[in-house]
Amino acid sequence: MVERLSWKKLAWELAFFYLPWFIIGWLFGGLPWLLLGATVAMLLWHLHQQIKLSDWLWKDKSLTPPSGTGSWEPLFNGIYRLQKRNRRRRKELANLIRRFRNGAESLPDAVVVFESDGSIVWCNKLAQELLGLRMPDDNGQHISNLIRAPEFVSYIAEANYDIPLEMRSHINSARTLEFRTMPYAEGEFLMVVRDITQLKQLEGMRRNFFANVSHELRTPMTVLRGYLEMTEDPDMVIGPMWPKAHGVMTEQLSRMESLVEQLLTLSKIEAAAKPELDHDVDVPAMLDVLQKEAQTLSGDREHVLTFDVDKSLKVKGNDDQLRSAISNLVYNAVKHTPAQAAISVKWYRTDKGPRLEVTDSGEGIPPQHLDRLTERFYRVDKARSRETGGSGLGLAIVKHALSHHDAELEIQSEVGMGSTFAFTLPERLTC
Repeated sequence: MVERLSWKKLAWELAFFYLPWFIIGWLFGGLPWLLLGATVAMLLWHLHQQIKLSDWLWKDKSLTPPSGTGSWEPLFNGIYRLQKRNRRRRKELANLIRRFRNGAESLPDAVVVFESDGSIVWCNKLAQELLGLRMPDDNGQHISNLIRAPEFVSYIAEANYDIPLEMRSHINSARTLEFRTMPYAEGEFLMVVRDITQLKQLEGMRRNFFANVSHELRTPMTVLRGYLEMTEDPDMVIGPMWPKAHGVMTEQLSRMESLVEQLLTLSKIEAAAKPELDHDVDVPAMLDVLQKEAQTLSGDREHVLTFDVDKSLKVKGNDDQLRSAISNLVYNAVKHTPAQAAISVKWYRTDKGPRLEVTDSGEGIPPQHLDRLTERFYRVDKARSRETGGSGLGLAIVKHALSHHDAELEIQSEVGMGSTFAFTLPERLTC
């Protein structure tokens, strides 16, 4: 191991170099000229070492230093050690940056690093997709020049990042973005951008859900309260109004009971994990029971009910959820079909799997309503739905029950011609 250069070592080196020349000059004369020649030789030797050092630093790409002697050897080796240390640190820093970028790329949010003056330093791929940035083309560009929404420009200009910014995407107005910015490094900020569209939609659905539930329950409760206030008069309890009041209260209680049961069924299906589809479900037997219940529900309206069922076609699945889905489709057909009109229910095999079709000959549904029929509390004709006792939850239950069986509800309808509600279960669920 080479020792580091010191004044003591340098002094001894000079002493040993000049001593022979001093002795020769003292013995044979010409001491000044010999010392001058020795000094010139030493200067030339140092100049040669400097050129070697310069060539190694600027021309030679090798990490290994040139061979040096005397006082230059510790200098060469010292620079070599510094280079090794710097290269190791650069490698560690490169690994750290690579790990940071890999981590940022794996985040579910867009990430942008920008300087205090607004110039972009780096962003991940999701930021390029979500914000329309391009790297490395946009490196150094001012972020406000690329995201020109007025609220975002004000957000960057004010540099008040304590409160996150929510705004419509400047690329797709259907998206809602949330911007959170925090100090990152000296003179730099880290911006995290999240797509909160679905969250906003869920919040809206939650608000609408509670508003709809409150509205649906308020009407029967108001009716019940009114009639109960009437019963404070003893004459009303035994008078001619009582049979009518009793019938209305019973009807409203049944309506509330049906609404609560459907809410419980829907919440149970939504909250449950996807069931194991390994239980045998006897759909033909289920349809036999539903046929009798449909005839009872039809009552005086005397619908023409036709059930065409493949008695041998059974499936694997969740009995309760399939019963909820199929019964809601059959009951809806009976409730929304005019008196003495035809209703057809078919259960048969197809190349894709077992299929159920419920077809009515009712008024039909306008095309603008078809995509929203499975939303909670959505009804085409609210007044008519209340008359028939509909709550707007039946098709939402059908949708979620079928999704647990890898199936989708298909709706075909033509105004004045009737509607068909159908689904096809996967072939693998056939027993």
